[in-house]
Amino acid sequence: MAEESVQRPDFGGPFPEHLAIIMDGNGRWAQERKMRRVNGHQEGINSVREITTECARMGVKSLTLYAFSEENWKRPRLEVRFLMRLLRRFLIDERGTLMKNGVRLRAIGRLDNLPESALAALRETERLTADNPGLVLRLALSYGSRAELADGVQRIAREVQAGQLDPEAIDEETLRGYLYDPTTPDPDLLIRTAGEMRLSNFLLWQISYSEFYVTDVCWPDFRKQALHSALQDYASRVRKFGGLVQDVAPPKTANQ
Repeated sequence: MAEESVQRPDFGGPFPEHLAIIMDGNGRWAQERKMRRVNGHQEGINSVREITTECARMGVKSLTLYAFSEENWKRPRLEVRFLMRLLRRFLIDERGTLMKNGVRLRAIGRLDNLPESALAALRETERLTADNPGLVLRLALSYGSRAELADGVQRIAREVQAGQLDPEAIDEETLRGYLYDPTTPDPDLLIRTAGEMRLSNFLLWQISYSEFYVTDVCWPDFRKQALHSALQDYASRVRKFGGLVQDVAPPKTANQ
């Protein structure tokens, strides 16, 4: 989306540059309506579309959605197969919306675990949107934060073993460089829907100083107004990053 078309509401305080969301409650939403769980997943796609479009319109720079975790592979086989088909269809059907809104798609996780058809659709959508100038939409797929850290440590160990990296030079920023998407700033705000009070192995490194917002609204009902409520709440926060109130500069990341 062109910079001149950005329409950022004034919430009376800070506005997040990077928003991360744990999209929870699809199954609960469907069960409350006497529907199959898959109907909740289908309706959740509409929320993804609306929230992504609204974030692009408001000038959010990054949006990371927890779409499918490493642990989700343990779900019933039929449900997993449906989710992978739904993912492929989303990646194809939403290309027009992504292009219209200038959204650039990326993905993080153990992506090689995805079915070949879904992975091919993902790579093609990433390619088609690579030059879009607006919001970066990051899908966490086959993702687990502990797996991300383990994969990064393995890469570091291999480079140390090969003599390409000095162990004494390894610090926090070195490790950041081996995460799945190391140039992305840490999330300013983490939203979790459906009222659950846990992180579910999501971005454990990156959310060290993120603000949390939990809502009882299930993901299929989380639309523009619910997003605005979260942003209004965030605008009232004072982020100290471990310091005093007057010391509000965030810790530097690899791309700052």
